[in-house]
Amino acid sequence: MTDLRLATISTGAISHNIQTLRALVAPALVMAVVKANGYGHGAVESARAALDGGADWLGVADITEALALRAAGIDAPLLAWLHQPGAGFSEAVHARVDLGISSIAQLTEVAAASGTACVHLKVDTGLHRNGAFLDEWQQFFEAAVAHELAGRIHVRGIWSHLANAGAEHDAKQIDLFSTAVAMAHSVGLRPELRHLAASEGAIKHPDARFDLVRLGISAYGLAPADDVDVAALGLVPAMTLSAPVISVKRVVAGSGVSYGYDFYCENDTTLVLVPLGYADGVPRHATNRGPVSINGARGQIAGRVAMDQIVVNMGDTPVAVGDRAVLFGDSSTGVPSADDWAEAAGSINYEIVTRIGQRVVRRYER
Repeated sequence: MTDLRLATISTGAISHNIQTLRALVAPALVMAVVKANGYGHGAVESARAALDGGADWLGVADITEALALRAAGIDAPLLAWLHQPGAGFSEAVHARVDLGISSIAQLTEVAAASGTACVHLKVDTGLHRNGAFLDEWQQFFEAAVAHELAGRIHVRGIWSHLANAGAEHDAKQIDLFSTAVAMAHSVGLRPELRHLAASEGAIKHPDARFDLVRLGISAYGLAPADDVDVAALGLVPAMTLSAPVISVKRVVAGSGVSYGYDFYCENDTTLVLVPLGYADGVPRHATNRGPVSINGARGQIAGRVAMDQIVVNMGDTPVAVGDRAVLFGDSSTGVPSADDWAEAAGSINYEIVTRIGQRVVRRYER
């Protein structure tokens, strides 16, 4: 293994996770969300793995991400939903990319694009990001009917997003979404797909699954919330982040480590240098806290996370230059998890995997 910085991605784990979740949410269809470079795992490879696992749809944030999948030869149903004014709607339509539409103004612009756009109308049921407000729904739906009758669009879906703010709030959003669907029907819309739940909602709320669920972080084997036990669900983390040890030093008690001496060694100890830093996505907030596994033993970052490297305090564990240091992976193998790193950094596992930088080589294995 010669890569200086390596993220090993198990495409087999992604396929397995999709297959497992598909069985859980059936008969709802499954959309595998591969935005943000597949949550750091690689969009194209993750998309193919998800489709191998039985995903019916793919989801991305924007048209650029969607077109990259099409350029890679991926022909599966595909939805993109985050658009600025003047986005490449015509190109998306011709590439058979469905478009999430969040306002009347956006609907008007998409309807003016060349070709017949397949759209999913988004309603705001309480997340308060994008999506049409309740008092806009009637006008929003009526405008969609007019454009559909004129052949400018086809309304394939209606959708929203849970805030995951607790069971009571989720229940209100589910009810409000059902109200939106009924209103859409009342003006003549007949969308084939109703979708509300992402990973957390799909796992926790069977009544939120409707016709399709959007699986993001869970597809990669990570928990969408602290109270979701992915191991109990049978999900497997897909990414392992590692690098070789490039220096080993035995230092005496009282030695300061790295910039500013934010860490002093309490005892004589072994310090090892690992070439991963904040430029590679290692969170600087994990200074003095981030866990690292070497030769099956657990160490901890000593001193500040630097741009290109970290120092790990391994105590009296024997370590040699060339040994592999694992920052996170599948905790069932004894290494730290992305959740461990999220806790160390005061963050969430989504950020830990998504922020992995471009210098880190992605290696794919089944």
